Amino acid sequence: MTYTKTKTNKTLKHAALALGMSLAMSAAFAQYAGPSSVPAMTVKQLLDTGKDDQHATLRGFIVSHDGGEHYTFADDTGRMKVEIDAKHFPPGVKIDDKVRVEITGEFDKDLVGNKAELDVKRLSLVR
Repeated sequence: MTYTKTKTNKTLKHAALALGMSLAMSAAFAQYAGPSSVPAMTVKQLLDTGKDDQHATLRGFIVSHDGGEHYTFADDTGRMKVEIDAKHFPPGVKIDDKVRVEITGEFDKDLVGNKAELDVKRLSLVR
């Protein structure tokens, strides 16, 4: 009797854990897709006039993976470094330098070294 009760408790715990993980994963993939108050800009506009910690949206292409979470993004006006966590890429979608994307994030501008990067918080395909 004790063996069956222990086995049932473990099975229920595993089922509850699986359900919790499933719900957490589906919530992680949910994204807001409506209008935004963050205006779309070009790379040149952001690099020339962007302020540190400013939110920005860019449309263009991820043209190279530079290691880890670091990528190079490009549009018709220029290129810049971006940082994208793996969780922001759409699951099951191949993204290469020919797939147009829209990225929104926080602009990080180092005033001393003149280094600039967009820390991406949202990535979506442009159709």
